[in-house]
Order: sequence, then structure tokens, then C-alpha cells
Amino acid sequence: MPKVTIDGIEIEVPKGTTILQAARMIGPEVAPPTMCYYSKLKTSGGYCRTCIVKVTKGSAQNPNPMPKPVASCRTEVMDGMEVQNVTSPEILEARKGVVEFLLINHPLDCPVCDQAGECSLQDLGYEHGAAKTRYEFKRREFERIDIGKYVQLHMTRCILCYRCVKTAEQITDNRVHGVIHRGDAGEISTYIEKAIDNEFSGNVIDVCPVGALTDKTFRFKQRVWFTKPVEAHRKCTTKSATGQTCSGKVRLWYKGEDILRVTARKDQWGEVEEFICNDCRFEHKKTSDWTIEGPSPVNRHSVISQNHYNHLNELKVEVMKHQKALGFININKRP
Repeated sequence: MPKVTIDGIEIEVPKGTTILQAARMIGPEVAPPTMCYYSKLKTSGGYCRTCIVKVTKGSAQNPNPMPKPVASCRTEVMDGMEVQNVTSPEILEARKGVVEFLLINHPLDCPVCDQAGECSLQDLGYEHGAAKTRYEFKRREFERIDIGKYVQLHMTRCILCYRCVKTAEQITDNRVHGVIHRGDAGEISTYIEKAIDNEFSGNVIDVCPVGALTDKTFRFKQRVWFTKPVEAHRKCTTKSATGQTCSGKVRLWYKGEDILRVTARKDQWGEVEEFICNDCRFEHKKTSDWTIEGPSPVNRHSVISQNHYNHLNELKVEVMKHQKALGFININKRP
């Protein structure tokens, strides 16, 4: 099996593994950010260029560096390859330029966007973007349109990652939307007089990394950091014509005792673990409909972790460890 070194960390991976997949095997500290790549969707990746890395050594047989940054999601590992991501100032500067391009037409409407708090573009802009833009021209603007019973499209926010198109193409048999026009005129749209209407159409909401495709039943109801995510499941037999089955495993978002929305569960990379049907997503918003498993695992650095009692317990343990290490007196112990 080939060995690759990423930011000074060596790992052995199966043949055919991409640089991005190898970096994710090491951990989030060296994994490049992604906006268009999605491991559950075939042929995804290669569009946005946020995952670019610098290959300083092509392989053991050909030690020459690659002449320019490469998309890690589409470049396979070679034995002896050496890669720089966060350790390369050149890559960090180039990625800042990529983020600037992605934000050229994006509106600054985070305060009113339902994706705020769980937006990949927000995180990308904060971690890799510039404080100001050099773009001085008028931005593209579109009217919000309903492209289905449950889905609203706000094309002004779209970054053309193609995730929703590939999701509809690969898990349903009736894709009725895609990208029309070309270049800077490209936009997501449904075919003439068509609307997205199939059993798994809600999954385009989950895969959208920005607030372009939103859940009409959840719009403006609550900020995500005021809700509590809980893992739950139910027996579901929904199946699409392509053979896609609903897992029935979901994430419930509570405000008090009310379920405000239902989504698929996501992993640490923000990708759906298993696709769910519209029946589970939109028609079952009572606690009695579900078997509750427990609180969802949320990264402590995410805004969603606010008031998440699992993390409060972790914090308490950390504080107690620091107190013990510093020799502090136990405040609960009487002198």
C-alpha cells in the first residue's frame, strides 16, 4: 500500500485513495476544507477548488514537485508522495483567493439566513477568507422560488457546488432540476413547469452547504443554536424506484418539547450518514413517532453545542482536572 506524508504526518493508505481521503484518515487538523466534494455522491468534487494542496514530492519514483496546487479530492496518492496543506503559506493564500471568488455573488444576509450556525461557507469564510472583498461590481440577484412542496430555492446564495443535482440524480429516478446557462450566468433551476416531487427530495436540503435550498417548514422558526439535536429512529419502509431505501435514522431538533425539524444525521465532515425520505423528514414531528436514542454528538467548537449538556459535563471535567493540577482546594470541602 502506498505511503503519503501530509503536513509532516505519514500514513499508509489503500491504492486509489485520494489526498483528501488520506488527510481525513489522519484527522481534521490536516484535512483540507471542502464545499463541493461529498463522499456519498459519485463524481462529486473538482468544482470549487477549496481543497487545493501543494504536492512538494510527486512520488518516490518521481520526486519532482507538482507545478501548481492540485484539487486533493480528485488527486490520487502515490507511494512516497509529500503534501502540504496548512503548513504551506502559498496554499493558504491561494485558498483565500478561492473563498473570495465563492463570495463574489454571495449576499451578506447571514443575520436572516436559516443556514446560519451550520453553514459551511460561513466556516470557510471565517477560517480561510479575507476580511474585505475587492469586488466592486453589482452582485447577481434572484427572486426566491418554491421548487417543490417543501423546498425553497434562493439562488442568490448558491455557489454551484452541484451537490443537490447529483443527489437527485443518484438517489431518485426523476431528477427535474439542474444547472442552466454557462459560466457566470449559470444557475440552479427546475425544468419548465416542473417541481421537485419525489420521496427523497428533502435530501437536497441536507447536502446544500449554504442557505440556497431551505426547508419551508422550518424557515424563520428558530435559530439552530437555540435548539437541541437528538438522535432518533423509526421503522420506515419507503423505497425509491432506484432502490434507495430510507434508514429511518434521523436527527430531531427540539425547542422545548416541540420538534421544529427533522434532518438526516451527519458525520464530522458535515456529510449525511444515511439518506432519509420525505415522510420521516416532514410528516413525523411528534416525539411519540420516534424512538429516542439520546443527544446528538456535536463538536464542542460548533455554535450548536451552546447549552448542550454533554459538553457542559466535558467542560466541568476539564476544569476539575486543571484545578487538581494547579493544587486548588476543593471548594466543596469544608476546612
